[in-house]
Amino acid sequence: MQYRKFGNTGMNVSTLGFGCMRLPMHEINGKRVVDKDKSNEMIKKAYELGVNYFDTAFFYCDQDSEVAVGQGVKAFRDKIYVATKIPLGDEVQKASDYRAMLEKQLKKLDMDYIDCYHFWGINKGGFDDKILRLDLLSEARKAKEEGLIKHISFSYHGNPDDLPYIIEKAEVLESMLIQYNLLDRSNEKGIEYAASKGLGVVAMGPVGGGRLAAPADLYQKVSGKESTSTYELALRFVLGNPNISCALSGMQKMSEVENNAAVMSSNEPFTEAENKKIIQQMEDLKKFSDLYCTGCRYCMPCVSDIDIPHLFYMYTMYNVYGLTDLAKDMYRRYNKERTDKNKGGFVKDCIECGACETKCPQSIEIREKLKLVHETLS
Repeated sequence: MQYRKFGNTGMNVSTLGFGCMRLPMHEINGKRVVDKDKSNEMIKKAYELGVNYFDTAFFYCDQDSEVAVGQGVKAFRDKIYVATKIPLGDEVQKASDYRAMLEKQLKKLDMDYIDCYHFWGINKGGFDDKILRLDLLSEARKAKEEGLIKHISFSYHGNPDDLPYIIEKAEVLESMLIQYNLLDRSNEKGIEYAASKGLGVVAMGPVGGGRLAAPADLYQKVSGKESTSTYELALRFVLGNPNISCALSGMQKMSEVENNAAVMSSNEPFTEAENKKIIQQMEDLKKFSDLYCTGCRYCMPCVSDIDIPHLFYMYTMYNVYGLTDLAKDMYRRYNKERTDKNKGGFVKDCIECGACETKCPQSIEIREKLKLVHETLS
């Protein structure tokens, strides 16, 4: 296992982190809970293979993940790092709720302290409305001074452009958990900025929530080597970014623990130069597609609220990279979200106005290509 400096925290973390959101579950007395026997074995095996960073959260696994992690790491608690997250919904309505939630989570974990305590899933709006308005940063400082938490952290789900604002406003933040993978590099500049400010950075979704773990010919297309499980390419790519200390992978089976650890132990991450080459190769592949969209978004906004670039991105996943299941799943979720929210934006809502085509630098016949996307992915 390889280890990296974790910003200015003084920690050295394993390049593979154990995401404890998908621990094996079973039913007891009509209630779904983590299968503690299986999860204990997986957590112990991960530790034996060199993993020293374990990430959980209050609501993971029907609120049972923290309990399972606490049990699983008890024998080697002082040799590893545990991260969890405070929810910022109805659970936190006033400043004192921060301490109440922290104490509740420490009890679930059966621990005296948490290494990295995250403000969970924030964006600029949530940061301003909850963290700043309630002065939760002061509460976090107090908890750190008392030794209940070692480092003040946050996980980010907002606009990439807003990330510097949060880091500048909250100088006490020491580490960050953020989405980053081979197919989604939108947070790349924010990650570089965070690292430049001394924050440790953990990448979540390095294999796209498992969607990049299936065998595909993407590896062969971009590497020129024999096709293999794409997760190897995905993990090595993420850690080819020198601003990332740890790639967090949610693991549900013992085989996933062993496979991911093997990749991290037997293969060096790609270098920056290799990563740039992979990115360029992926861009070159896109140019040979019958639908070459750069994602510039000049076509937006659409009067029918159709997210044209996002739909074309799905088609690229299908047509260029061979990730057919991923593309179809993305399209299903796109349509389900709009159905659930009773809003437009379906391909069928296109009124054929052609305004998007007048603004497209690639001269894409957008109206016809939208129909192609629907026919291919539906």
